Amino acid sequence: MLQTIIGTNSPLDRLRQRQGRSHASAPESGVGFIGLAMDEEELLRILLSTRMDFIDSPSFYETDAEFRIYEDVPQVEQPDVTWYRPLMDDFTPNQSLSTKDNNTLRLSAEEERILFRQYNYARYRVASLQERIGTSHPTDEEVQALLRWCSKAKQYREQIAETNLALVLAMAKRTRMSEVDFADLVSEGNMALLRSVDKFDCERGFKFSTYACRAILKAFSRQGVKLSKYRQRFPTDFDPAMEKSNHLETVRRTHEEECADEVKHIVRTNSAELSEVEKTVIAHRFGVDQQPDSPNLTLEQVGQIIGVTKERVRQIQNKALEKIRDVLEETISEPSVLPEDQDLTPSHN
Repeated sequence: MLQTIIGTNSPLDRLRQRQGRSHASAPESGVGFIGLAMDEEELLRILLSTRMDFIDSPSFYETDAEFRIYEDVPQVEQPDVTWYRPLMDDFTPNQSLSTKDNNTLRLSAEEERILFRQYNYARYRVASLQERIGTSHPTDEEVQALLRWCSKAKQYREQIAETNLALVLAMAKRTRMSEVDFADLVSEGNMALLRSVDKFDCERGFKFSTYACRAILKAFSRQGVKLSKYRQRFPTDFDPAMEKSNHLETVRRTHEEECADEVKHIVRTNSAELSEVEKTVIAHRFGVDQQPDSPNLTLEQVGQIIGVTKERVRQIQNKALEKIRDVLEETISEPSVLPEDQDLTPSHN
């Protein structure tokens, strides 16, 4: 699949063809196809088609530049970022960074220059190899050098970014943007931090934090404007009630419907041995066997139909309901077998 993506005339494909022919003609020479992983092949495809940017420096062109930049300088300590994820899980804008910030690494101006020279020199070497290869066939050594210098550049980029993670959190804490979620704010700040690492020129003599803070704050501002435009376009406010599950309401409604069906079944089959007057009162008061749009009648209206007072209708109703309740309790404790044509589900405790 990757072969199809790369194409049949790309530098990487031509390299594969040439290495395949070399391996077939000279199997004992040890010069054959380089076993690249899938991610390395994809990275190589990008490196052979996309120009690598870097911040130039006169020190890159000095004699023994690689030794001077990597070996003839003190090694910068790797940052400890174990505090970052727990902090992101529990952090709110009102919390203080003082307890966590003590574990972060603070670089001096000289240490920053060392790291940025090393990072940009690695990118410079990648760009030089890209220019030398052009559209021609890269050799095995050039392929390995491209991957090695790209990996080194990525390593120093991550080291610089991880060293300045606390800078993003400090700027996010200082920014008063209640309408923007704090996690989104930090995410946008981290992206701005990475862009700042790529664009910062250490030869101008400024601290990286001076350059990065402005870029991070601009990213926060863009995030706020983006959210404001979104809310103007979609003005509906977030309703937390819409996020709640209706499972309990569904279960309760289903239970009530099953109980109502069971009571209707008792009334229709007259399992409670109701009298004609009692069945008439229940039918008019609770709409049993009535038309769907027929309203439930009041006690006084039912009394006018059967020719008694509303107090007498209440007594008849209560007596009928008591009979139905007794039958229903017996059905729950000892459920009976319903007729096959009756599509009713007995209620359960």
